[in-house]
Amino acid sequence: MPSAVRFGANYTPSHGWFHHWLDFDLDEVRADLDSIAALGLDHIRVFPVWPYFQPNRTLIRPRAVEQLVQLVDAAGERGLDVGVDGLQGHLSSFDFLPAWTQTWHRRSLFTDPQVVDGQAELLRTLAAALAERPNFLGMTLGNEFNQFAAGPHPDPDRITPAQADRWLGRLLAACEEGAPGLPHVHAGYDAAWYQDDQPFTPAQAARRGAMTSVHSWVFNGTAQAHGRTGTATEHHAAYLIELSKAWADDPGRPVWLQEVGAPAPLIPAEHAAAFTEATVAAALDCPDVWGVTWWCSHDVDRSLADFPELEYSLGLLTSGRRIKPAGAAVARLAEAWRGREHRPAPRTTALVVDVGDEEMAPRRSVCAPGGPVFEAFARLTADGVRPTTVLAGRAADKEHLALRGITEVVEPSAVSSGARTGG
Repeated sequence: MPSAVRFGANYTPSHGWFHHWLDFDLDEVRADLDSIAALGLDHIRVFPVWPYFQPNRTLIRPRAVEQLVQLVDAAGERGLDVGVDGLQGHLSSFDFLPAWTQTWHRRSLFTDPQVVDGQAELLRTLAAALAERPNFLGMTLGNEFNQFAAGPHPDPDRITPAQADRWLGRLLAACEEGAPGLPHVHAGYDAAWYQDDQPFTPAQAARRGAMTSVHSWVFNGTAQAHGRTGTATEHHAAYLIELSKAWADDPGRPVWLQEVGAPAPLIPAEHAAAFTEATVAAALDCPDVWGVTWWCSHDVDRSLADFPELEYSLGLLTSGRRIKPAGAAVARLAEAWRGREHRPAPRTTALVVDVGDEEMAPRRSVCAPGGPVFEAFARLTADGVRPTTVLAGRAADKEHLALRGITEVVEPSAVSSGARTGG
């Protein structure tokens, strides 16, 4: 059944960034949450930093878990639901890995039995601590943890897709053990969809967990090639949402736009509100969207050093909790959609996605910016078509197409040549 779309923000504390866990101040957290709730949002996504919560493999700090529960309770008092990411992992260009996985204790984050046991116990513990909270949405395994499994990470723990799948299954099961029945998910950055040798695959993203999560960042070559107002730029999030549906076994599988932001200077500050409105409007023209969670709630304070420049200005609010133009835009969108049923018309035209083996996707770069699927999607969208995608192996499956409302199947090459024909 269609329901109202959710609007939220990834919570970046205004003071101390995610290091706030080291000097946790509930009054500061409450003030931050007040400023988020004032935007009319209904949920946040929060990030317990892994080495702060589990500094030793067999030590999960009770005080840290208690502080997470306090944060979730404070959010609930302000009408905010909370999704919790378990393994941080990676945040805003910084890696946060506990000492028991590094240097003299170096072992695979994905395949070492003791490491995976420790990860599973952390996720189970956090989920169990929150399981009875009515505003707890569920766990995400971690933030873009797939970046540790391949280049361009400078020191990856390389694994196979089969090993990635076993890791996902084990950790999703740990979340379910801790908080049964809640919608636990996993989240990767867009290499899962675009990078040929990334062991975390599109099939896993679209089939593992309770819903598909996508992270949309236009600094991946999209805005560089298409400009700040280009169709491909403003529809990048919508493209990822629709691309995910090619692999989904359930035609109505929910998709969570879990991260999307307006990165300067590709999206200049004076254009951030317009980009925000265009991006969200395009995303909400996709069926089955569970919610939109903007990155991020508050700017990073300039007193903190060594962040990439774009990371300082991604907030809906300043580090002083003042609403920025993008924040005002999200507030308008949240108000306009409050209580409104989300029921976009089906997307009847599908681009064929041929990535070789559909489970391993060894040629998924055809979907990346500059690739034929990506560019055909942008051209069709610019022409007023509302495209989706379908795997090559399903392109002639009439039952599958009918379930999704697809009436026309198009090869990307036909779009580029102008020889588009129906299927």
